[in-house]
Amino acid sequence: MNQKIAFAMISAALALPMAAHASDGTITFNGAIEAQTCTISVNGGNQDATVQLPTVAASTLSTKGNTAGATNFTIALSDCAGKATQVRSFFEAGPNVDAASGNLRNNGAAGNVQVQLLNSDGVVLQAGNESQRSNAASALTDGAATLVYGAQYYATGQATAGDVQTSVTYSIDYL
Repeated sequence: MNQKIAFAMISAALALPMAAHASDGTITFNGAIEAQTCTISVNGGNQDATVQLPTVAASTLSTKGNTAGATNFTIALSDCAGKATQVRSFFEAGPNVDAASGNLRNNGAAGNVQVQLLNSDGVVLQAGNESQRSNAASALTDGAATLVYGAQYYATGQATAGDVQTSVTYSIDYL
């Protein structure tokens, strides 16, 4: 009896169609690696900088969604070499980025406060969100460009007093 079952299973397995594999095409990847393409300066300093937001009253951030203290900052590129004709920045995801909102989490003592990034038109940017890459690029003119952004406090609830401290990593896309 066991031999009949084993024979039937082997026969059934042999009757099943065998998978076939074929080579359909080739994908080639090309690229280039260059030395740092530009000298970068944030607010006239070097590429790592601190943007000082103004002191605001907790009462201005009393309700979720309230904003205050909008402050502009610049990322200036100069001495750009290479083939790029345009640049744009990208604020990357990281440990300080709230994945749900794209705002920057506060590491200071103030409660219910995040820092929100803005483009030059005051439109909210979500750090780590690939949609940033659809923002207009800035032309490199004589090897230089200045990218203008903003940052502001954002209430996630009724804010409580204390220091606000956070950071974000940025990268430059050369186009």
